[in-house]
Amino acid sequence: MDRMPDSRAYRDLSFWMDTVDDDLVPGPPLDADTEADVAIAGAGFTGLWTAYYLKKADPALRVAVCEQEIAGFGASGRNGGWCSALFPASLSKLDRMAGRDGAIALYRAMQQTVDEVGKVAAAESIDCHFAKGGTIELARSPLQVQRARESVEEARAYGFGEDDLRLLSAEEARSFACATGVLGGTYTPHCAAIHPARLARGLARFVRGLGVSLHEKTPVTAIEPGRLVTPGGTVRAPFVIRATEGYTPLLPGLHRAIVPVYSLMIATAPLPDSAWEQIGLADRPTFGDFRNLIIYGQRTADGRLAFGGRGAPYHLGSAISPGFEREPAVFAALRQTLADLFPVLKGVDVTHRWGGPLGIPRDWCASVGLDRETGLGWAGGYVGDGVATTNLAGRTLRDLVLGTSSELTSLPWVGHRSRSWEPEPLRWLGVNAGLRVMTLADRTEARTGRPSRAAAWTHRLLGR
Repeated sequence: MDRMPDSRAYRDLSFWMDTVDDDLVPGPPLDADTEADVAIAGAGFTGLWTAYYLKKADPALRVAVCEQEIAGFGASGRNGGWCSALFPASLSKLDRMAGRDGAIALYRAMQQTVDEVGKVAAAESIDCHFAKGGTIELARSPLQVQRARESVEEARAYGFGEDDLRLLSAEEARSFACATGVLGGTYTPHCAAIHPARLARGLARFVRGLGVSLHEKTPVTAIEPGRLVTPGGTVRAPFVIRATEGYTPLLPGLHRAIVPVYSLMIATAPLPDSAWEQIGLADRPTFGDFRNLIIYGQRTADGRLAFGGRGAPYHLGSAISPGFEREPAVFAALRQTLADLFPVLKGVDVTHRWGGPLGIPRDWCASVGLDRETGLGWAGGYVGDGVATTNLAGRTLRDLVLGTSSELTSLPWVGHRSRSWEPEPLRWLGVNAGLRVMTLADRTEARTGRPSRAAAWTHRLLGR
């Protein structure tokens, strides 16, 4: 991957990185062999939360984190800012994997994790603009209304009530977001809008204060039992944790562990009160709808609308490059979709355009674990739902490293192993075909009003 040359380039990574109260100057890299009790590859949310909870549990632990750029460089500093209880595997899929009780326990743990992030941010004075306004998912066609009903029915089947997810009438949905064509929707309170880069950079500062050795500009070239290898030196430790998410395929032997798929975003200029009166989102709920190709948005603390979606192509060989973060056609589609949802935004200034890779495992199920024989641990495969899930991963890795048996270590994603993705070019063909099918499915469904069989087939093929 190309190297970032200076702090200005880091600010250009996203609206979030451009608006942190931070000079974004990398800290000292690792320049000699060293020893630690726990070595972590990656200073995104997973690595930072793991370091935080380990040092809080045992301040004497020597924790070293190696990051190839700066803390928050990857998805942690570029995502949609949804600190949500979403988990990439559905309740029914987790039920099939590990049983009903385990599925429910994991979803309840995710709900609690949203509040945990807010509590830590407040306790450690990290101003990440945390606003627990929930999530409104809009239904803008009869087919989407049916999907909304089905999502609520699944929640009820597993004992989740109105306080967890409720079906909305058209009027109720419009009271949250005054989008065009709204026929209904769902609402859950289990989500907070945040400024993700402020959280990531704040966590990095705080863990340094706890005594964590955070080595920026230190790319990890190999993860092996007992050691984490970098060009500047080797960190020897009994526990070595992989927290590299979308960048995992760059590591030896892991090129088929996940696929890096790009998600892109735009942010408007700050909007006047008159515009917000027409848009809604008064309590800063995050929002999306029930189309096949995911969209997501939030009202930022400074009055912008940050909006993103999938659709950028997967690149052969799990390639990652800054050039892939700029897809003019996707940015244009995002702007058109935003204007379609909220006509008042037609022609509004867009001040920031950005993107980055997220990690998708073959079975669309995130996992966390630790092999005590080798000392190798991991967490990831969040499929874009990582802002809160990383916190749960960090607390779980703390317990696994310390040998503590807890409710967290018994959750069904602990120790889960996704099978490898297919070799190329099958991987490239399959992932991009899936993206294309979802795009066409939305157009077909809008025209016919019937669910896309191709989209349903693609979900099954990709293990969802």
